[in-house]
Amino acid sequence: MKDDIEAQLQKLFSKYESMGQDVNSYLDGLLLSNYLTYWEYVHLDTLLTLQTPKTDFPDEMIFIMYHQITELYFKLSLHELEQIAHNGKQISNAGKDEGWKDEIDPVFMVERLRRINSYFEALTTSFDIMIQGMEKEQFSRFRMALLPASGFQSAQYRMIEIASTDLSQLVGKDSRVSRKEDGRSLEQQFDEIYWKQGATEIESGQKTLTLKQFEKKYSKLLLELAHRYQSCNVWQKYKSLPDEAQSESLIKKEMRQLDVNVNINWPLAHYKSAVRYLVSKDGDAPATGGTNWQQYLPPRFQKRIFYPELWSEEEIDNWGKGWVESVLADKIEIRG
Repeated sequence: MKDDIEAQLQKLFSKYESMGQDVNSYLDGLLLSNYLTYWEYVHLDTLLTLQTPKTDFPDEMIFIMYHQITELYFKLSLHELEQIAHNGKQISNAGKDEGWKDEIDPVFMVERLRRINSYFEALTTSFDIMIQGMEKEQFSRFRMALLPASGFQSAQYRMIEIASTDLSQLVGKDSRVSRKEDGRSLEQQFDEIYWKQGATEIESGQKTLTLKQFEKKYSKLLLELAHRYQSCNVWQKYKSLPDEAQSESLIKKEMRQLDVNVNINWPLAHYKSAVRYLVSKDGDAPATGGTNWQQYLPPRFQKRIFYPELWSEEEIDNWGKGWVESVLADKIEIRG
């Protein structure tokens, strides 16, 4: 035991000496510091104060908390995507990228993709909390106090998209061309990004206040992110692998699953929720942000696909079709 302690102390001395620090001062700090508690570590008291409903309807608390949980899962996904971009290497304090030009270890990449898929699968399978967990009457009332806020304004979801593929795959369907043929600058591609089409007023075609708010707060940040990930998004990291690594079924499986999770399962979970809460015999209610959700959410209309090269023509033609058809059947039943 004594030898183990001496060995550990020697490692401490070496660590702090290499940084020009006095290890004795740090040992003094260790002696004086209090024991760490769970509630301090996770900032529990602060966390539990972040739910501030705008109305007195009890089910609004469910709505807030689930969206907060969603954003935490998105942050986990971005954490993994950042590791893929930098091959697991640290980013310097100055904010400069280190190591992203190096070839990524395919095993490392597969594991991070698997983690992201598990986060999205947890979100998608738990979305019944939103679909079944609130009274329709309560939701239809308290949602009017949330105008013009909308889940459309989740910047982290947009960041996940940008970090997952080339920006050319995120332009509107009618403006999309192959990666090789796309000579537009990132700025031009960003101007034609698909999500802008989902937040326009249906009758006038003008930008909704929801979109104007979102662009004012996040456009600069998202465009900067697009530039940063231009050479190190998931697709570019995949293409940097040797041919034999690219052909491995495991990495293709995880990338295809990421495509499905982000571009089919997640938006359709929202579509299913919209059908439950916004569809009635009297017609479809508008979304809080004024988004044209009937055309915006179904994947078969937008056909957002991160990695079309990994799918057959038949799979692309039927993108999300089976999932949507099952939800549309529910929509018809609700309208009666």
